[in-house]
Amino acid sequence: MTENGTTEGSLPASVVSAIDEKHQVLSAARRKRKAPQGYTPAEDVKQFAVTKSITALHSASPAGITSLAVSTAHPTQFLTGGNDKVVQLYDSSTDKILATLKGHTKKINHVAFREAEGEQRLILSASADKTVKIWGLDEASGEYAPKTTIRTHKGEITGLAIHPINTIAALSSADKTYSVHDLTTFKDIFRSNPSDEAFTSLDIHPDGTLIAVGTPTSTIQIYDIRTGEIAASLSPTDAAPFTVNTLSFSENGYHLLAPNSLSSVAIWDLRKTKIGHTIDLGEDFKVNKVKYDISAQYLAVAGSKGGRVFAHKTWEELLRLDDGSDVAGLAFGPNGAQIWGAQNREVKIWSLSA
Repeated sequence: MTENGTTEGSLPASVVSAIDEKHQVLSAARRKRKAPQGYTPAEDVKQFAVTKSITALHSASPAGITSLAVSTAHPTQFLTGGNDKVVQLYDSSTDKILATLKGHTKKINHVAFREAEGEQRLILSASADKTVKIWGLDEASGEYAPKTTIRTHKGEITGLAIHPINTIAALSSADKTYSVHDLTTFKDIFRSNPSDEAFTSLDIHPDGTLIAVGTPTSTIQIYDIRTGEIAASLSPTDAAPFTVNTLSFSENGYHLLAPNSLSSVAIWDLRKTKIGHTIDLGEDFKVNKVKYDISAQYLAVAGSKGGRVFAHKTWEELLRLDDGSDVAGLAFGPNGAQIWGAQNREVKIWSLSA
């Protein structure tokens, strides 16, 4: 055990068993996986326009939304984290703030929902204050009550992801470690051995056995989440050093989307552990966030000069969002019928006009 009570070496056997069981189900389905019936085609995405704009979110000072998550269980609801240290839950259908969650002492870096059938709905927030806070929904009152504060790390929390089994979450930190936490008992169950460099981003493979973390030296490390052992190390061969500040696995599990420089992104082919394609966004574009949609047909990049949406495989640019503005994050709505974007104190929804 570490001084924080976490386990070094591997995850508990019961958690490994749950991961293996989920992996068998998901990896078998992946081989036959196709886009859901009725999924939004690329020709429609090209016609998307702003259909809703939600303004005056968070405080005016310090202004700025830093993170965005859209609910899958209640698709009109979304979470934002801000420079004002606050997490907000908002319903776009009623134009009401459902919850304002406070307690962090520095800006919010990441927000996430844990939404699983038969489990309490949780909201998680990761902060530059080195902690993660978890709130749980009280169905009777409709309010969110604090469940725990995770204080495992000694550095800024740079990544947050919910595992496909829905009962654990993973964090990455600038303290050169990542950790795994039980969302039922709220106990820390794993912390990695320190790496040689800080971790600057994190994502979990859709089949659940792999975890990827970015570094400030261009490299992406991929670990077996069950054992903490390195499974692969990905590094561009000719790029000047840059920080891998965002990562996104494709839903079919074959690809990993990540910055390839400050102003370009790479699509890594995980079957060959090499870059399959690179998209140059222009020298004045700084990448803030990358995201695959659930069908692995589209990928989005948010940055200092707006957002871009591309078609996977053809790499055609389908849409530009808020060209010239600094967009902190993007998210896809159900069936790819919406794209959500956050900038300054505003969240916009792009979709087909009614």
